[in-house]
Amino acid sequence: MTTTAVQNEGPAAVTPAPTIGSHLRNYWQRVRGGDIGALPAVGMLVVLCVGFSIARPTFLTAGNFANLFTQGAAVTLIAMGLVFVLLLGEIDLSAGFTSGVCAAVLANVVTVLGYPWYVAVLAAVATGLVVGTLLGLLVAKVGIPSFVVTLAGFLAFQGIALMLMKEGQNISVRDEVLVAIDNRNLPPVLGWLLAAVAVAGYAAVQLLRHRQRAARGLLIDPIAVVLSRIGALTLVLGVAVFILNLERSRNVLITSLKGVPIVVPIIATLLIVWTFVLQRTSYGRHVYAVGGNREAARRAGINVDRIRISAFVICSGMAAIGGIVAASRANSVDPNTGGSSVLLYAVGAAVIGGTSLFGGKGRVLDAVLGGAVIAVIDNGMSLMRYSSGVKYVVTGVVLLGAATIDALSRRRAAATGTR
Repeated sequence: MTTTAVQNEGPAAVTPAPTIGSHLRNYWQRVRGGDIGALPAVGMLVVLCVGFSIARPTFLTAGNFANLFTQGAAVTLIAMGLVFVLLLGEIDLSAGFTSGVCAAVLANVVTVLGYPWYVAVLAAVATGLVVGTLLGLLVAKVGIPSFVVTLAGFLAFQGIALMLMKEGQNISVRDEVLVAIDNRNLPPVLGWLLAAVAVAGYAAVQLLRHRQRAARGLLIDPIAVVLSRIGALTLVLGVAVFILNLERSRNVLITSLKGVPIVVPIIATLLIVWTFVLQRTSYGRHVYAVGGNREAARRAGINVDRIRISAFVICSGMAAIGGIVAASRANSVDPNTGGSSVLLYAVGAAVIGGTSLFGGKGRVLDAVLGGAVIAVIDNGMSLMRYSSGVKYVVTGVVLLGAATIDALSRRRAAATGTR
C-alpha cells in the first residue's frame, strides 16, 4: 500500500501594507530617476510668492490676489490647449493669433451684427475648431511640419484679424454676460459652495480609486497620503475662497467688490474635463502613446493621424476660449488681442509647468501651474515697477530653466531605464 505524503501549504504571501516611509522612498527614487513632474513649477511658485511678498507687501492683498487669476486667465486657457499638441511632440505657433481671430469673430457677431452673446460664443468656438481642423489636416495628412504650418498660420491669422477689425479699428464688447466672464465675481456663498463640491468630488474620486486598486491587489498609496491630499486641497481652496471673499473695494459706499472671479470656476471645470480625458479615457492613452513613440502606436492599431488632428482641434478650440476671456477682460478687441507675448507666455506656461517639448510627458494641470508662475512674475515685477524688458528677461530665464530641467530629467530617466 502506497502512502501519499500530503504537504500542507503555508499561508499565501501577503503584500505588506504600504507605509508613508515606503511611499516617500518610492517618490524619491522616481525623482532621482528623472520623474520630477511639476515639482520645479511648484517650487518656483513658492519662491516667487515669498520673494514678492517680502519685497512688496501689497502682493499679498486680496485685491492683488484676485488680479492674479484674472490677468493670467487667457494665457492659462491657451496653454491648456497647447498641452495636447506638445504631448505629441508638435508645436502650434498660431495659437495666440487664433485666439485673436476668434475674439474678433465674437466682437463682430455680438457688437456689429447684434446677435445674442451665446451666438457670438458659439461662432468664436466654431471658428477655433475649424482653424484647428485645417492645421491638423495639413500636418497629419499633407505631412507639412507643424512648425511651418503654424508659422504660416501665425502670419495669416494676424492678417485675418486685422481684416475683421477693418485694418485695426477697435471693436467694443459691451454685452453684460461677456464682460462678466473676466470682470465680475461670484456671490461669496456660491464660492464656498463650489469649493465644498470640489473637495467632496475630489475626496470621492481619491477614496474610490484607493478602494478599487486595493480590491484588485494593485499597488496603492497609504491611506494617510490619500487623506493628506484631500486635506491639502481643502486647505488651499479654503484659504483662497476666504481671501477672495474679503472686501476689495476702496469705497464700499460706491460699490462692493468681493467673491471668487467668475473665470476661476470656468478654468477649474475645463481642467477637470481635460484631465479626465487624458488620464481616464482610451483617447488620452492614445495621445500619450503617439507622443511617446509614433511608429509603435501606429503598429499597435492607433489611428495616429486622427489623434494628431484632434490635438490641433482641441488646441485651437481652447485658444478660442482664451480669446473670449481676453475680449471680456479688455471689454474690446484690438489688433494686439492674441498678439504680443501671448503665444510665448502660453507655450512657456505649459513648459514651465512640466510638459515636455519632446512629447509623451505632461498634464493639463501643468498649464495651470505654469500660468500661475508667469502671472506671478508679471504681477510681482509690475508692483516693483520693473520695465517690460526686465519682465521678458526674467520670464525667458525661467522658461530656459524649465526646458533645461526637462532635458536633464529625460536624460536621467533614459540612463536609469525608467523611460
